Parts: sequence; structure tokens; C-alpha cells
Amino acid sequence: MTSVQIKICGVTNLGDAKACVELGAHLIGLNFYPQSPRYIQPKVARQIVEAMPPSVHAVGVFVDANGDEVRTAANLAGVRCVQLHGNPSPEMTRELAREFRVIRAFSTHARFRPEDVSSFPECDILIDAHHPDLWGGTGQTCNWPAARATLPFARFLILSGGLNGQNVGQAIAAATPHAVDVCSGVESAPGVKDHRAIKDFIAAVQTADRLVSASSLR
Repeated sequence: MTSVQIKICGVTNLGDAKACVELGAHLIGLNFYPQSPRYIQPKVARQIVEAMPPSVHAVGVFVDANGDEVRTAANLAGVRCVQLHGNPSPEMTRELAREFRVIRAFSTHARFRPEDVSSFPECDILIDAHHPDLWGGTGQTCNWPAARATLPFARFLILSGGLNGQNVGQAIAAATPHAVDVCSGVESAPGVKDHRAIKDFIAAVQTADRLVSASSLR
């Protein structure tokens, strides 16, 4: 069993969600950003959430949503974890953290400073690649050294951005995150998961985790 948790994001249907669970994912991401090609309506997402075992956490993904919008959609979908992209304030995340597990997303743009995440102590932290127009699912890798530098300031670090079965081992070795997040790297089309690619990705994470654990014991 791997100690690095695995999040499969951009799930849009029950069949893919069940495959993620069966293959070993710990979290699945449901995208509530209407402009995303992976958008899923909260009422539809609820059918997926209700089919998940207690061991797997469903995460509602939001971009530039206010607290009321997040709360309404999350409750409608039945998710207890929310992932916030854009510029949510510490005050907003603190308020939401009273009701939900909150993941605050950061991108490794030129102005990113690892210590900035310390303003969100009640949040888990997701580090993603920077894209001027898109929020996640871009296929671009983030700055792995910057992600690793975030570790002292984050209670739980999730590495995202362009991960796939070929590079996730290198990413884990470089950034030593608590979890990894994959979206386009396990898709045949936006919102359509490739189950073989998911299996290969999870196997690569497990292999990398064993290697990192072994090296730490030397």
C-alpha cells in the first residue's frame, strides 16, 4: 500500500469513478468550474459521490467562486472536501474550513514564493503548473523544486501539473509530496479516463514511493 496518496481529477462519470476506486485512488476530483471541458453539474456529481466508499474522498474543484457558491455546490453534490483555484482569501478559506476539508491551489508562476502558503494554515496545499488562461488539466509540469520548498510551510502537500505514468516517479523523488494529482495524464479525451493509464500511473506511484522510502532508510 502506498503512503503517497493519489488523486484522479476531472472525473465526469460513474464508470470512471468506480475504476479509479478499484485501481487504488484515494481521492477523485469533480470539476464545478462551468468553463472547464471536465465540468460536471453538482446534482450529477452527487450520484458519483454516493457510490464512493468511505475510504475514497470526493473533492469539489472550484475557480474564483465565493464562499456561498462553494458551499451551495458542495452541499448539493455531497462533497466534504473543496479545492479552490484563483485567489481565495485566507478569511474565506478559514470560514470554509469550519465545514469542509479545504485544498488551496497555487501555481508556480514567476511570483510564487513557497512561504506564501503559510497564510493558509487550515488548508492542504496543491501546487500546480502556471498557465495564463487555464486552471489545471493543462498537461504542463510545475516547478518541482519550488513545490519541494513549500513542504516546510504546508501541512499536506499535493503535487499536480502534467503528471503521468512516465514522469510521476521522477516528480515524487524531486518534490517528496504527500499526494499526487493527475488529470490529463490519464485521459483519452478531456473528461474521459483511460483505465489502463490510471493503472500504470498508480503502479508508478507505488514504485516511486518504495524507492523514496528505501533511500530514506539508508
